[in-house]
Amino acid sequence: QLQLVVSGGGLVQTGGSLRLSCAASRRTNSMGWFRQAPGKEREFVAAINWSGGSTTYGDSVKGRFTISRDNAKNTVYLQMNSLKPEDTAVYYCAARQGYGLGVKRENYEFWGQGTQVTVSS
Repeated sequence: QLQLVVSGGGLVQTGGSLRLSCAASRRTNSMGWFRQAPGKEREFVAAINWSGGSTTYGDSVKGRFTISRDNAKNTVYLQMNSLKPEDTAVYYCAARQGYGLGVKRENYEFWGQGTQVTVSS
């Protein structure tokens, strides 16, 4: 069973930056980040393929967030810059058995625990 451990959340001011990490217990294929704000549906944030050569982003984070991976460490990162109060949410890391970039929650079979990101205005 694949395990994903997420770290790096916290409190930051508007315009600030945070980097989230997701450490997997073994090699993974495509990975993704999602977020969920109180009272809202879980939202796609970013995805990366197995090699790191292909990525995709949700419209609300394009140009501000960057997903990357270090396969030697079985770790995926989410660099978040120019943070806004509307980025406040619990962020989740996910892994899928397939190779394509998944943008839907149902594309992913494995999920890490969430980490809270709070952006103050």
